[in-house]
Amino acid sequence: MTTRPRILTIMGSGETAPTMMKHHRDLIARLPGDPLAVVIDTPYGFQENAPELASRAVEYFRQSVGYPIQVAGLGRLKNVDVLTVETGLSLLRRADYVFAGPGSPTYALNQWENTAVPDVLREKLQSGGAVTFASAAALTLGRFTVPVYEIYKVGIEPHWLEGLDVLRTIGLDVAVIPHYDNTEGGHHDTRFCYLGERRLAMLEQELPDGAHVLGVDEHTGVVIDIDADTATVIGNGTITVRVRGESTVFESGITIPVDVLRDPSRTGSSSAATTTTSRESQPVTESPHVASSLLDEVAKAEASFESALASGDSESAVRSVLELETSIRNWSVDTLQSDAMDRAHAALRSMIVRLGEAAVKGLADPRTAIDPVMNVVLEIRRTVRDEKRYDLSDVLRDRLAEVGIEIRDTPTGPEWHFSPTL
Repeated sequence: MTTRPRILTIMGSGETAPTMMKHHRDLIARLPGDPLAVVIDTPYGFQENAPELASRAVEYFRQSVGYPIQVAGLGRLKNVDVLTVETGLSLLRRADYVFAGPGSPTYALNQWENTAVPDVLREKLQSGGAVTFASAAALTLGRFTVPVYEIYKVGIEPHWLEGLDVLRTIGLDVAVIPHYDNTEGGHHDTRFCYLGERRLAMLEQELPDGAHVLGVDEHTGVVIDIDADTATVIGNGTITVRVRGESTVFESGITIPVDVLRDPSRTGSSSAATTTTSRESQPVTESPHVASSLLDEVAKAEASFESALASGDSESAVRSVLELETSIRNWSVDTLQSDAMDRAHAALRSMIVRLGEAAVKGLADPRTAIDPVMNVVLEIRRTVRDEKRYDLSDVLRDRLAEVGIEIRDTPTGPEWHFSPTL
């Protein structure tokens, strides 16, 4: 029997965006045979469109990752038919690759309480398998969980919930905070999964000795190879180990010992480049993942479209529109891109309208195309007039006028002017 590797991946966001396609693919490729991939649909099981969100995840894995994934059917585990729950749990136990993402961490914890789900996850990390938790699901992995919606949307005072503490299996006593570099608030601080510095500092004081924060930026992840006892940062941003306001930041692409995540004081023994800072004084800035976001693709498409219109290149203009439509389709399963998606759709509609206007007017100046022909026509007209064949000259003038070309005789010679009519 082939032994399955033990891999835990924590993603800050973008779990169903183009950013993470390659990483899902690589993680599945590390599993032997024909691995069974399963998505846990609990975190968003309370939403009315939960079936649609599950279908989007399936479609993302099929089209973007290039691998099939099954839905566990565990949107609700309480007050539902026991056979439904046990069927989902059986699928989860057999899974080689387990994936969970957006939704509500509070709801997920409530549904998983006193069920087999936490034990199944621990078993994967102990005996073999790959677990990838992102966004809301990632919040539940540690000893403590931030009730994001209750604090940010409802206004409940900042407090911790008890998490699954699954990470204790690999010696991590942490609170996982995804969306660590979020800038959605613009002028107000929404870093640290919408907590901001003030509220995170308050919560940090409530952590017991030995516990600390593990922050994962948006469109970023950390792949923990349990067998090798290493952690590799993937994606566009950084991960942060934060203890009482002091942060040690690890850039994407580096591999560090898991010990560094367990005990930040061991950072000095790591050869990986790190930066220790205090986040409290840092201003809110644009997230590092923005360079590879949907909005960046919108900007590139708009720039190429403008260039194509300016040069009269209809083929390139159409290509820009099609490329933007493809980008929108690729990013459509990422539920965190709602504002960016609205902006992308607006840009696409504007480009289509302008393309139509340009088609009516003519992308290229038609005078440039017909100038050589008109030079010949004027030469013929000059010859006809020299031979006093004014009847033919009038025929030429009238026929040209019918298609919007006016011949004017000036002291310096005949000129033509094009005024097309629709």
